[in-house]
Amino acid sequence: MNVGFIGVGYMGYGIAKNILKKGNSLFVIANKKRAPIDKIVSHGAKEVKSYNELCEKNLDALFLCVTNTPIAISIAEKLSYLLNDGTLIVDVTTHNQHGSIKMEQIFAKQKISYVECPVMGGPVQAEEGVCGGIVGASDENFKKAEVYLKTFCKDYFHFGEVGKGAKSKLLNNFLSLGTATNVIEFIKSAKKLDIDLEKLFAVAKLGSGNSTALNRIFDNVLKDDYTGFKFSTSNTLKDLTYIHEMLKDLGNAEKLADVKKSIYKKAVDDGNGDLFISELIQKD
Repeated sequence: MNVGFIGVGYMGYGIAKNILKKGNSLFVIANKKRAPIDKIVSHGAKEVKSYNELCEKNLDALFLCVTNTPIAISIAEKLSYLLNDGTLIVDVTTHNQHGSIKMEQIFAKQKISYVECPVMGGPVQAEEGVCGGIVGASDENFKKAEVYLKTFCKDYFHFGEVGKGAKSKLLNNFLSLGTATNVIEFIKSAKKLDIDLEKLFAVAKLGSGNSTALNRIFDNVLKDDYTGFKFSTSNTLKDLTYIHEMLKDLGNAEKLADVKKSIYKKAVDDGNGDLFISELIQKD
């Protein structure tokens, strides 16, 4: 297959690498970060210089893995007039609750098929090809997308029409980022209260508070490594902003999202947006 990829960055690199490993021809376009582009080109991808050049490659599929909904929509509005209607759009971007619906509408005007597939997992899981795919699409487009989803997902789940994937992803992030935030504040509190961290971790693992986030963050902290949860503070604020908007009028869920969002808003305002959220343990 001829596959295009926009957004070969921190997360997109691993996905793109697995698409390439399966024998597809991969075409990538430069972005602000040269390192992942140069790396994927060294594995056999071909770099193009413009959207026009990308869309001239007779693409079977085009992946989007960009920072947020406004950027994705801006790209879609430019691409929809350049792509042929045989191209399948696979959008890995984490959208707000309405973003992927808007994306589908833009491409539908040119009769281009669209699938949303935000993923669970981080850069390590992406490179290992074991992400969890959260799919929103028509039944027909879901079947078309499966050949691509299998290249980078350990498993994937079709939640229904476009829009269901974005909402399901945001709910999953509500849980995962909420858990990670609890772990971060748990460790920060233990440090301030002069509690033995190694013993506290051993106790925590025995209870119902045990989680992937607990182990990923705490195990590394004991080695004086605060990069265990590789998700940036700025991206966390973006996702929690989307989550808070989606949970409006849902009582306690909205209140919880607002509290978590305020934590990361302050961290970004303090100039820590580029840090992994687990690195915030060292701040305060």
